Amino acid sequence: MNDTTAPKLSWWKRLSNGLKRTSSSIGAAVAGLVTKRKLDRAMLDDIEDVLLRADLGTDVAVRIADAVGAGRYDKEISADEVKAVVATEVEKVLAPVARPLEIDAAKKPFVVLVVGVNGSGKTTTIGKLAAKFSAEGRKVMLAAGDTFRAAAIEQLKIWGERTKSPVVAGAQGSDSASLAFNALSTAKEQKLDVLLIDTAGRLQNKAELMNELEKVVRVIRKVDATAPHAVLLVLDATVGQNALSQVEAFHRTAGVTGLVMTKLDGTARGGILVALSEKHKLPVHFVGVGEGVDDLAPFTARDFARAIAGIE
Repeated sequence: MNDTTAPKLSWWKRLSNGLKRTSSSIGAAVAGLVTKRKLDRAMLDDIEDVLLRADLGTDVAVRIADAVGAGRYDKEISADEVKAVVATEVEKVLAPVARPLEIDAAKKPFVVLVVGVNGSGKTTTIGKLAAKFSAEGRKVMLAAGDTFRAAAIEQLKIWGERTKSPVVAGAQGSDSASLAFNALSTAKEQKLDVLLIDTAGRLQNKAELMNELEKVVRVIRKVDATAPHAVLLVLDATVGQNALSQVEAFHRTAGVTGLVMTKLDGTARGGILVALSEKHKLPVHFVGVGEGVDDLAPFTARDFARAIAGIE
């Protein structure tokens, strides 16, 4: 086997293993339903319920059930046929949003503001992105703008050492907007390629924290009116439906341009990414299925759709 295919296969394996809890919850339930009887409306309702429990969202669940039923009434149907339909319909939803994060080399630095609630994997995602961009030969700077948590500042410094990227950090409790201002000014002077800015893990209902995020954006624009060039919202797949309200709140405040979905390996609710894509149509740049630096990879619709349907 040549070298170019090996990493692809290993990522597919990691992705399908990571989504096992979601795919087996769908697959086992579907297999149980279809072995018992011929396809009728009651079975389609049951299939719909299975998909709703996996958090695929009402619209997508209804569409998949309708697609399963098309031309198959009163016929035997296999679990594999249902899985194939699930994969096809999910891919239709995901294909338009599976878009890479493109770094515009004309913007120096290209400013990426990373937002999300505490525990979503925000700081780790920044570290992994720094590793990815450094490996591509880009000069990266990290800004530890989550000044509320000493642990987040320390974590970012460690990633800075690992990726040989400079880190701009202040003391715990220092002003994150002025830190972002200083980081961008320095990155601009040094003609760096990418600036990744961490932010505090705002809970959507905390108005003062959202105000601070607005301030960070405002202050960044004083240095570069076009920045931030990307606003990535990091979402933890294990929160399920709560992710929908997080997208709404952060999009309102910071103008989210793309999503990163982490912890898909820890949940049976991986379908939430499908519901999000159906509702918000925001680009999905990366998905994560573990803690390792290689466990965050660009999002591909077909792979994800097949993994969620449990197609090996």
